[in-house]
Amino acid sequence: MELNLKAYAKINLALDVLRRRPDGYHDVKMIMQNISLYDELTFCVDDEEIKKYTDISAGKKNNGANKDNDKNSFVNYKITLTANSDKVPTDERNLIYKAVKLMFEQYNIDADIKIHLEKHIPVEAGMAGGSTDCAAAIKAVNELFSLGLSEKEMMDIGVKLGADVPFCIMARTALSEGIGEKLSPLEPLPSCYILVAKPPISVSTGMVYKNLKCDCLKSHPDVDGMIEELSKGSLTGVAERMDNVLETVTVVLHPEIEELKNIMKEKGALNSIMSGSGPTVFGLFDDKAKADLAKEFIISKGISNEVYVTEPV
Repeated sequence: MELNLKAYAKINLALDVLRRRPDGYHDVKMIMQNISLYDELTFCVDDEEIKKYTDISAGKKNNGANKDNDKNSFVNYKITLTANSDKVPTDERNLIYKAVKLMFEQYNIDADIKIHLEKHIPVEAGMAGGSTDCAAAIKAVNELFSLGLSEKEMMDIGVKLGADVPFCIMARTALSEGIGEKLSPLEPLPSCYILVAKPPISVSTGMVYKNLKCDCLKSHPDVDGMIEELSKGSLTGVAERMDNVLETVTVVLHPEIEELKNIMKEKGALNSIMSGSGPTVFGLFDDKAKADLAKEFIISKGISNEVYVTEPV
C-alpha cells in the first residue's frame, strides 16, 4: 500500500514570548498559519503487513498492544527513509524517523516501511519544516495501520517530538500558548498572497531563545487584537498587528532580514516580518502581481534564491 501526504509549512503571524520557565523552555503566545508551500511524503508498506492490522486494530489498541509490561517485547520493524535533499538526515536524527519509531514501538507494529521525502520547504527556515513532516508521519502511521487515533491523541504523541508538531497535526489557523502545545482554533486568515523569502543563512532556534531578553522587551505583539481582526475577516487589521519579538535577537545578527522586510513593504506588502526564529521573512499582499514583482526583485538582487509566492491554507 502506498500513501501520499502533503506537509504544509507554517508562518507566525504574531510571535510573543512571555517568560522563561524554570525548565528552560519559554512560555509563548503566537498565532500560527499554514501556507501552501509543502513537502511531499510517500509511505509504502506491503499489503500483507497492512492486512494484519486492518481488522484487528481496535483490539490491538484496547487489549494491551501498548501495555508497559509487553511494550517493545517483540517489535521487529524496519524504517527506510530517503530524501531528495542532502540537507536532510535520513536516519534517527530525522523527526519523520523518530515519529514512526515511536509509534511502532508504542503500538507494537511489526512492519517494513519505506518513506520518501520530497523536500520543498526551506531547511532551518523557521517554517516548521521538520515538524510538519513529523506530523505527516504520525498521521500516516495512524491511517496505514488503522490505529483509530483521534486528532488529540496524535497531538499528544506529537508534542513529545516537538512543540510545533501538535499545530502541524491540527493544521489550521490557531492561537498557540504554553510552550506551543496549547492550541485554540481561530478564524482563518483572509484570502491573500504571502511572499516568503529565506536568505542563505541558518539560524539556531536554541541560540535565539537563549539570547532573548524577555524582561527587556520594549513592546509585545497585539495578539488579542489580531484575533479580533481575524474574527472580522480584516486582512489589513491582521497585517497592522504582525510582530515577532524574536527579531530583537535574529535581526541584530543578520541585518539582511531587515533588508528583506523593507523590500517587501516597498514593493507593496501590507506588512512584513520574520517567521519563527528566522531567518525566513514573509509579507502579506492583497495583489498577486505585486507579490510576483517583489519575488523577481529579491531574486535579481541576489538576496535570496528561495523565494515563493504562496497562499493561506
